[in-house]
Amino acid sequence: MPLIKLDAIDSTNDFLKQLFKESAVKDYTIVIANEQTKGKGQMGAKWISEPGKNLTMSILVKDVRLKNQNIYDFNIAVALSVIKVLKNIQIPNITIKWPNDIMADSKKVAGILIENILKPDGSFTAIVGIGLNLNQTNFEALPQASSLKCISGETYDQETIAILLKDSLEANRITLNDNPDLLWSAYHENLYKKDFPSPFEDKLGNRFMGIIKKVTRDGKLEVLLNDDSIKYFEVKDVKMLY
Repeated sequence: MPLIKLDAIDSTNDFLKQLFKESAVKDYTIVIANEQTKGKGQMGAKWISEPGKNLTMSILVKDVRLKNQNIYDFNIAVALSVIKVLKNIQIPNITIKWPNDIMADSKKVAGILIENILKPDGSFTAIVGIGLNLNQTNFEALPQASSLKCISGETYDQETIAILLKDSLEANRITLNDNPDLLWSAYHENLYKKDFPSPFEDKLGNRFMGIIKKVTRDGKLEVLLNDDSIKYFEVKDVKMLY
């Protein structure tokens, strides 16, 4: 398993994507950067991280083939891979905030950005970007964020955690092929604010209350509204307010 460590880069996802296009890169190659100057989150958001304090990484997952499944199943496998590692190192109250944020209580500790390179045969290669707050303790500018060190008081090694994440993802990829329903069940068990009234804002700025019931197999959020109707939201259509 190749591991590439960089001092500073604009984006580990962009670096790994370009490396894959230009050369033969092995499956589960990991790229880690001490500083990421143009880190990306969902929907073009920036991922802001204090240099040297956190884990900004990308993993190459080659030739993913899903049998009669939706591509969003792979997102589920990735999110659960992060959940498993954090639970195994005794970080409490870890959940997945749809679509791809990892929460500790009500604070964000990690974000995931997956970029897929599709092939004509229906398979794809995934660039899995993970930003995980490890040792940063100053979040004055990010009151909704936290880190593993803030939670546990311990200091974490970037490379050690990166390899744990890779191993977890590799195992979940096997489960995805053998028993995807098992992953979906685990995902809903770990879904942030599931079955609790929560505030939302749609893309027009309208705010409303709703209760998350589930995420559909194509990645839509199913929300029960105040009038007892059910509405389905795409990622770009709504955000949950803290």
